[in-house]
Amino acid sequence: MSSLTKISVSPHIHSGRSTAGIMRDVLISLVPAAVAGTVIFGWTALLPIAVCIIACVGFEALFNLIVKKEQTVSDLSAAVTGLLLALNLPANIPLWQCVVGSLFAIVVVKCLFGGIGGNLVNPAITARVFMLVAFGEMAVSAFPVDAVAGATPLSAAKLPSLLDLFLGNYGGAIGETCTLALLLGFIYLLVRRVITWHIPTVFIGTVFLFTFFYVGFDAVEALSLTMAGGVFLGAIFMATDYVTSPSTAWGKVIFALGAGLLTCLIRYFGVYPEGVSFAILFMNILTPYINQWTRHKVFAGGVKA
Repeated sequence: MSSLTKISVSPHIHSGRSTAGIMRDVLISLVPAAVAGTVIFGWTALLPIAVCIIACVGFEALFNLIVKKEQTVSDLSAAVTGLLLALNLPANIPLWQCVVGSLFAIVVVKCLFGGIGGNLVNPAITARVFMLVAFGEMAVSAFPVDAVAGATPLSAAKLPSLLDLFLGNYGGAIGETCTLALLLGFIYLLVRRVITWHIPTVFIGTVFLFTFFYVGFDAVEALSLTMAGGVFLGAIFMATDYVTSPSTAWGKVIFALGAGLLTCLIRYFGVYPEGVSFAILFMNILTPYINQWTRHKVFAGGVKA
């Protein structure tokens, strides 16, 4: 073997895709959910969406200006955070709360930790939890399915029909109600190879199976409770965040399994009204350890030039 041959750690091949390109695909994938939310809740749903996106982009630009860093708003990650945050909020939320949530997501969670790639937890999901704690349940949900779970058995909740749940004909956060729109976004991300199937399918499947056993082997009710609330939105668009989710296939499975189980435990036995957000946030914290447990073994070391 030539002395110039080196064995190094992956990745060896780069796709050439930019952060802006990936974020653009995520924005496109969220368009069906945003459109569905506008149709279901009316044009007022556009106000939180616009405010969150403008506030997130503005706060990131302002932060970079103050600390004299290179501007990063062109990578579109702040716009994605703003749109995701808005889709997790009800259409009638006070707009000043959108601004406060955007400030927390961008400055506290993202920029103070070094910007994109440095944040330990997902900015949008962490801001949603912050708003829940700071402003109460109605700041994050207009149809508290998970709140019902905390106080009474989910089987006692009066849920819409499967068709209404699939099309989004019920109250809730702007982007979480229409399962059809979320699935269209999921398919787009898979086709564009922005994400893999592991986290969304394992996450959603875990919630369904746990619920199926908990409610007494009723598949229809289990499916209803899986589609209700923020399971699909969280599993497809926030649990799959590159920075805060595992990088290995088995790591993704473990991450999703843990998030699904935690979601159900909080829904059925917890005192907080939202299970998905807390579950993803907790698993974000465990991501570095999951990566370490599931990383591939290196069979040779590099050679110094």
